[in-house]
Amino acid sequence: MPMIRSAAPPLISRDPIDLARLVAAVEAPEAGGIATFTGLVRNHHQGRGVSRLEYSAYESMAEQEMRTILSEAESRWAVKVVATHRLGTLEVGDVAVAVAAAGAHRAEAFEACRHVIEELKRRVPVWKREQYADGSEAWVEAREAQ
Repeated sequence: MPMIRSAAPPLISRDPIDLARLVAAVEAPEAGGIATFTGLVRNHHQGRGVSRLEYSAYESMAEQEMRTILSEAESRWAVKVVATHRLGTLEVGDVAVAVAAAGAHRAEAFEACRHVIEELKRRVPVWKREQYADGSEAWVEAREAQ
């Protein structure tokens, strides 16, 4: 689907994620729908209180894999998709990851958005360390943190 988009948001960022920037990057006259996913830092995991998270990554590999996933989605559906994952220390309520997918119809936008976030969590080398309310901390596998 030939869509004109604004400047692409970063794939990886240490700054807060601007969801409006992601949406603007996929908006186009041909787009009848834009689906978004916003992943937030929650205050619990497996019954434990979480006070903050720290994300780290193998950045060049993470960016390359994110480009591959976005390209796969754009090849599979008639959509334009962007995504940004945050790194660094995040507090409860902060946006950790965001995806925006635009398509002529809502179904393809929803499907592509879901595909991108699921593949991002499965394949991109981003690691999460949770800091708990009791002062302890642990690294968490992406598959554990669904």
